[in-house]
Amino acid sequence: MKLKLPFVGEISGSWAPQQAEAKAAWELYVELATRISVVRLRRDEGLAREALSSLYTLFDTTRGILRKYGPEASPRDGADSITFGKLALTVLNAAVRPLLARWHPRLGSWEATRADGVAAIDHENEWEHIEELRGEIEAMRVGLLQVAELLANVAGAAPLTPDRRLLGDLGK
Repeated sequence: MKLKLPFVGEISGSWAPQQAEAKAAWELYVELATRISVVRLRRDEGLAREALSSLYTLFDTTRGILRKYGPEASPRDGADSITFGKLALTVLNAAVRPLLARWHPRLGSWEATRADGVAAIDHENEWEHIEELRGEIEAMRVGLLQVAELLANVAGAAPLTPDRRLLGDLGK
């Protein structure tokens, strides 16, 4: 398998998932597929803060899945092999964490300057760094969509993520 993630680069190796990994993959897939993390955040359709908060909750979710399946989520198959545990922690620690560490405090500082009576979306859109943040959120979305589709495959399921053929112009 090969996977390209923002902030990480390419992850490649072989993966022969065990039954526990397939079940764990399904659980994490459902979390990814039902969050803003794999749906494009359009300019006036939501707050970047909501996207960051949604990404943050993936840490607790993933920890819970790893605790539930224990060492079976990361069997010892060899140094070059991919496991659910290795993939999940790489995505969190090398891709999601840097984005959150950079943007949570910066956005928080900007949010603290919002005047009474100004809508949160309007204030956020006035921030000089909002396009850069939204660009990084979009890059993360594309990477997480690849991870989600891989997890669906490992789980033996058809992807539930947005199908561009069904969405038409909405998927662009």
